[in-house]
Amino acid sequence: MNESETRAEYIDPKLKASGWGEVEGSKIFREFRITDGKIQTGGTRGKPEIIDYVLQYKNRKIGTLEAKSIDFSATEGKEQAVSAAKKFQIDYAFSSNGKGIYQIEMKTGDEKVIEKFPTPDELWNNTFADWNEWKEKLARLADVSNNTIVNIEAGKQKNPTIETLRKIAKALGVQVDNLIK
Repeated sequence: MNESETRAEYIDPKLKASGWGEVEGSKIFREFRITDGKIQTGGTRGKPEIIDYVLQYKNRKIGTLEAKSIDFSATEGKEQAVSAAKKFQIDYAFSSNGKGIYQIEMKTGDEKVIEKFPTPDELWNNTFADWNEWKEKLARLADVSNNTIVNIEAGKQKNPTIETLRKIAKALGVQVDNLIK
């Protein structure tokens, strides 16, 4: 059985059983392009880098999944899944051969075989264990994305625009100067 058949007959049904693509706000992106490929002599591009699946929930990419044929080990696609997770700054990477599922938690480095894919809510809660209602409320009041708040707090967005800072300051009832001290 080749990789495409493994995805169609084993992996896709397991993702669906866990709610991916079924639960409101969850999406599965298949054969997701990571890069367009290196620019080569003459202006052509090399082979693009692709991950078999990207799992998205609440408009945020929260998991990568690399599939391999059922003839290989469940861990065979681990490096590809981890590489994609690093590029997208995603906390969870998965590798599967359709029979087994291997999970890698990027923050801790923990790796383990799991029985089933986590549901969108489970993966969201694991990813954003420190997520609080106030962050969601702040994003809503400031009219900015949840990702903006998360990235500013985590230090991933070191230089937000002055407009973003004004919106957040207004939502908090403080001056912009208080945010940049």
